[in-house]
Amino acid sequence: MRSLAGLVAVVAAASVYLYLLSAHLPPGPKSLQPDPEGPVEGVQEYTLKFPSDLDELRELADMLKFYKRQHHGYVLLLFCSAYLYKQSFAIPGSSFLNMLAGAIFGPWEGLALACLLTTTGSTFCFLLSSAFGKQHVVQVFPDKVALLQRKVEENRSSLFFFLLFLRFFPMTPNWFLNITCPVLNIPLPIFFFSVLIGLIPYNFICVRTGSILSEISSLDDIFSWGTLAQLLAIALMALVPGALIKRYSKAHLKVDGIDSNGSSRDGVKQDRKRR
Repeated sequence: MRSLAGLVAVVAAASVYLYLLSAHLPPGPKSLQPDPEGPVEGVQEYTLKFPSDLDELRELADMLKFYKRQHHGYVLLLFCSAYLYKQSFAIPGSSFLNMLAGAIFGPWEGLALACLLTTTGSTFCFLLSSAFGKQHVVQVFPDKVALLQRKVEENRSSLFFFLLFLRFFPMTPNWFLNITCPVLNIPLPIFFFSVLIGLIPYNFICVRTGSILSEISSLDDIFSWGTLAQLLAIALMALVPGALIKRYSKAHLKVDGIDSNGSSRDGVKQDRKRR
């Protein structure tokens, strides 16, 4: 009970900090607003929120790019804080923030930010789970934890590459790996570098896609040679590292019995028999 109260206190403190940071926006950009006598130029009020679709992502990216011209440090602090908030507390939706990084900061600065923040946030999540949530993770996900524990022990001699395999081929969600690794006694340095390296292709895809979306103004832009070449490069970036890890895994890793959602195939068969 004490551990749960501590976690709630940390979440509450982080939420208050993020709210105060987002509430102190500089004056918003001017835009045309409807008026009974015709369009009048005025100041538009913006409310910051995490994007849930591409339209919201594009709108938020345009607004933050405007602020970045005069308030680069503020936008950087706000983006890093929001990203770490999501990653630290295992909140889904990092793909939209990766795309936002590409749209605001460009492909290379955005990729560096995404890799750094993904790794840092996942490490915070690891530490929070280690400090407050070990017993709760086991109680809520007993079967999945037991399966991963067995696979970790089978691959203890190649633990780093096993974790890389799980990041390249997400048989379990990344947020679940972050909260489970402390239970599995994964050393923090191995966890840190497996996240840093293992999520580079995923981060690259999202960030590069975000930077492309921010440059597209019409459907014709999607089918330009430049855009198609960039999309091909993104596909190769995703396929080549994954193919190498998959080839290594066939010879050195034991990953049989794990399906796409992280549960045991044998367990699924037994459940079906019971029904």
